[in-house]
Amino acid sequence: MGNREDLLAGARRCLEEKGWARTTVRDISAAAGGVSMAAIGYHFGSREELLNAALLEAMAEWGEEIGAAMAAAHDPDATPAQRYEALWSQMISSITERRTLWLANLEAMVQAEHSPQLREQLVAGQREGRRGLAARLTGGDEDGIAEHDVRTVGSVHLALLLGTMTQWLNDPECAPSGADLLDGLRAIVAHFDG
Repeated sequence: MGNREDLLAGARRCLEEKGWARTTVRDISAAAGGVSMAAIGYHFGSREELLNAALLEAMAEWGEEIGAAMAAAHDPDATPAQRYEALWSQMISSITERRTLWLANLEAMVQAEHSPQLREQLVAGQREGRRGLAARLTGGDEDGIAEHDVRTVGSVHLALLLGTMTQWLNDPECAPSGADLLDGLRAIVAHFDG
């Protein structure tokens, strides 16, 4: 790998081990195998831009994992409710396995308040996530999914994902399972329909 790739890999390790705020230029240099600290400025402009790039790369990989988990949860012999519960069980498993990545993502959301470029990148990721969730959950194609489905189905499930994630990060003993989420949604719908 070249210096740029080494720096990205080192920054990812630092994000996962130390988090956003506690990662220094020196930490990244060491995690990148001793790549010069000056190379960060040369390749990325700043520590923040390097951390942005590393986080976005990691989140893109996580998005691909979630897509694969959603596809794997699509058992044609299962009922829609069983598929939905399996999907959430897979997503929760990913949250627990990628805990440090999710914590870094939360830190990045806070940092985005001071970085318009990071905010733009996170917003683009959220928009893509809503579209992907809506397509997977409605059985549609991402390119042809109706904007109404993106704003409703995709937005609700993104909100559910972020809320579930924070519960699993902060209080895993009381965080909902896939079955709990399905039961909760059923109860909410029954309340409004009843």
